Amino acid sequence: MDVASSKTELPTCARERVMLLIKRDGPQTVARLARQLGVSSMAVRQQLALLSAEGLVAFSDEPRRIGRPARVWRLTAKADARFPDRHGALAVYLLQGVQSAFGEAGLQRLTAGWTRQQLAAYRAQMPAADLPLAQRVAALARIRCAEGFMAECRPAADGVLELVENHCAIAQAATVCQRLCGGELALFRELLGEGVRVERGEHLLAGDHRCTYRIFSSRDAPP
Repeated sequence: MDVASSKTELPTCARERVMLLIKRDGPQTVARLARQLGVSSMAVRQQLALLSAEGLVAFSDEPRRIGRPARVWRLTAKADARFPDRHGALAVYLLQGVQSAFGEAGLQRLTAGWTRQQLAAYRAQMPAADLPLAQRVAALARIRCAEGFMAECRPAADGVLELVENHCAIAQAATVCQRLCGGELALFRELLGEGVRVERGEHLLAGDHRCTYRIFSSRDAPP
């Protein structure tokens, strides 16, 4: 059923769609979810009540300058576990084992090797380096999306490109080894080459709800 065909009901996959919107766009109000889904606020509240009963969403009442506080819904850690994590528990175990056996130097060699392996694999899937930067970043987003990062490429308000990763497919591993995050930034910089600047924007491990990267040509650097 098309979501626009009914203002009172949601399709059977409604809970997944609500969770996906919150995952992709961050904490949401009922009104905004209803607009995006094309259904009534009552239908959204019903789904949120079911999700809340399962411990998958929680709300907070956030003050506004005018009027009553806005009730904002966000995913819980239990809900995040429903999104793909690339063998998270095993990765954590192996990383901790390497660190225990070989120390920080061994862990650094391991993560550097992983970054080199990713670089080779990504280069084989990227378009030619002389194509427009937007096409290349869009290709990178597709690669990352295929790996479970829910990635997208979009222009930012100041005109630069943003690579947005709405989900971290290696979250458990990155939590115990933040070198993986540094390796990711280094990977993107090396992949896009000289003349392209890649800066970290939002960072999941810093408390943001996703990771973003600002990407632009060095000659077009924003003021």
